[in-house]
Amino acid sequence: MASTEDKPANKENTSSWKDSIYNPRTGEVLGRTASSWALILLFYLVFYCFLAGMFALTMWVMLLTLDDNVPRYRDRVPSPGLVIRPHSLDIAFNKSKPLEYAQYIQHLESFLQSYNDTEQEKNLDCTRGDYFNQEDTEEMIKKACRFKRSSLSLCSGLSDTNFGYSEGRPCILLKMNRIIGLRPRGDPYINCTVKRENPIQMQYFPSEGSIDKMYFPYYGKRIHENYVQPLVAVKLLLTKEDYNKELAVECRVEGSDLRNNDERDKFLGRITFRIKVVE
Repeated sequence: MASTEDKPANKENTSSWKDSIYNPRTGEVLGRTASSWALILLFYLVFYCFLAGMFALTMWVMLLTLDDNVPRYRDRVPSPGLVIRPHSLDIAFNKSKPLEYAQYIQHLESFLQSYNDTEQEKNLDCTRGDYFNQEDTEEMIKKACRFKRSSLSLCSGLSDTNFGYSEGRPCILLKMNRIIGLRPRGDPYINCTVKRENPIQMQYFPSEGSIDKMYFPYYGKRIHENYVQPLVAVKLLLTKEDYNKELAVECRVEGSDLRNNDERDKFLGRITFRIKVVE
């Protein structure tokens, strides 16, 4: 049992603890009076409002230096990458089984919808061989050059809705990634080779795999709404000797100053895919 001498000490400790939260004699809360708390809160309110104002001012000044249509820094993307459709680097199918290549046909058909002749009628029939430079206007909407899927001939999906897959001579579509303001020097074209001793025959659409300069420059998605990238279709003329074998095909952008030999980026100006057709 606690002695009677300990009871006043316990009461004093309890009173001291309560006073540290609220002292009824001085009116202090957590050791500060109401006026002291008001001054502290006012200080932090002004301080944080000042910081928020400085941040807002900095952001506003930075946004004034930006263009809504063109990225400020573009030096890290000097040359475009090369991509293929169907969107697969490993293409394998049995030409006698439509279900095995149906996914490739559906992908190609869906991708080419924006290239339909009816869609491209809204675009301009531009002068071939020249850059399509456009001045800034009040509307800030850029015109686009026409690229009809019919120019892909046997690989357009119009005369052959199977894109050659049913006959074991598949079509592969290639395009370059969009880069704002790109003007390739020379006459760019796509060239594909098979990584083996005996080459295979290929057909290019448009002829010689050319990419006309009239599709450059690109002005950005916001003001160049109807723009479509030029395509090159490659029809692989496989024979029976080529069936049941995995073939590695490399395609490059040639004939211009666009880079295609960067070992750090194997998709810069080139692409390699594998294809296997089974009888």
